[in-house]
Amino acid sequence: MTKARIIATAMLALAAAAPGAPASAQLFLYDPQIPSGPMTPDDPLVGIPLPGATPAEAQAGMIWNLRSGLNVAALQCQFSPYLRAVDNYNAVLGQHSGELNRAYQTLEGYFRRTAGAQGPRRFDDYSTRTYNGFSTLNAQLGFCQAAARIAKDALTRRQGEFHTLATERLRELRGSLTPFYDSYAFMRMPVRLAPIQLDPPDCSRLRGRERRECQRGG
Repeated sequence: MTKARIIATAMLALAAAAPGAPASAQLFLYDPQIPSGPMTPDDPLVGIPLPGATPAEAQAGMIWNLRSGLNVAALQCQFSPYLRAVDNYNAVLGQHSGELNRAYQTLEGYFRRTAGAQGPRRFDDYSTRTYNGFSTLNAQLGFCQAAARIAKDALTRRQGEFHTLATERLRELRGSLTPFYDSYAFMRMPVRLAPIQLDPPDCSRLRGRERRECQRGG
């Protein structure tokens, strides 16, 4: 996968769209309790391992995983316009393009160093599997809400700070892939309904058997 192809895919063919102000959105009555906290590059939750990676390459892997997750969210979370998934993602790409490009080049160098001539194909496979690792259906709402908030956070970070964002919030994005469901607490009070009082039927206009059945309540 060429650099131009990856960036083109990341932009979703919407790079020309003018990003609006990021908006927060609430998809749950009660927020899911998603695990969060700092993550180090050697944490298994980061994603596909990079054996023998240097510290710079491992950090690039974290950056690439977070970017990939936000890319998947931009594709999967368009059902809610309030999330502004595409607009915010494109804004993130524009604001942090330098650091994202450096992460791409670093990972490209890692696969060239460790796989030789097979490096480009290995990098392509790595990117595809990373994208697939964020694809979800059962946990879509939690994932989309978490990704929207992380993208909004990314827009508050200065250029060169995307790696810090990845360290701080990649665990949360991974954790959001576990299905969560709203919990409701309603007070259940027994209600006694008063019996309905109906007037007796008027049988005076009936004759014979019909009148007798009417008088019996039949």
